[in-house]
Amino acid sequence: MLQRKLWFPLALVGWQFWLPILFGGCVLTAVSALVASIWLATIVAVFTLACLLFFRDPIRTIPQQAGVMVAPADGVITEIAVTPWRYLPGDVLRVSIFLSVLDVHINRSPCEGVVHSITFEPGRFLDARHPEAAIQNQSNNLLIDTPYGRIAVRQIVGAIARRIICPVRTGEKLARGQRFGMIAFGSRTDLLIPQPQDWTPCVKVGDKVCAGSTVIFKFSGKPSSAGTADETR
Repeated sequence: MLQRKLWFPLALVGWQFWLPILFGGCVLTAVSALVASIWLATIVAVFTLACLLFFRDPIRTIPQQAGVMVAPADGVITEIAVTPWRYLPGDVLRVSIFLSVLDVHINRSPCEGVVHSITFEPGRFLDARHPEAAIQNQSNNLLIDTPYGRIAVRQIVGAIARRIICPVRTGEKLARGQRFGMIAFGSRTDLLIPQPQDWTPCVKVGDKVCAGSTVIFKFSGKPSSAGTADETR
């Protein structure tokens, strides 16, 4: 659904946000130039551009090798831990990525698979770096059936981010690195993988990652079916 051949500089999945900003910014800039001053018009134009940059959608080169998980979001790794989670059996390997307002906010699938279920959970709006954010904050849980078992990507809102966008549907096929949604203005994204002992981390806490292009885990065994993504999206 969100995998496309033609590139557009702004996230199409967030058009309902950036289109009013673009239209309103253009109108206010023109009015300011006509009835006020060129300086006020410049300030309005710069502010509009800054807001639009949040919805930027840069091209990413997707790794081609088999047996890897790529980052589902841009940002900084804040946690890598083995922990139980209610939607997956046993302990899972969890990596948490904090997205500041300066990061690209497009979410991408960590590997190829089929969407098993999507569960939205209402909650609070704590700072995404807060220890309780993963438990108490509003979130969207995307479970994906992959060659490595069922994994999950959690879109978690922060203190500023209050809107989760996820237009994909149950049963939809996702390629590695394919866009599946975004979170509007600052947030957190968690990736949860079963069989923690079968995965080797390629990143550490504090590392900066890019959605769809940074390899964050390598599989130590052989997946049941090979699947790679070899195109730039």
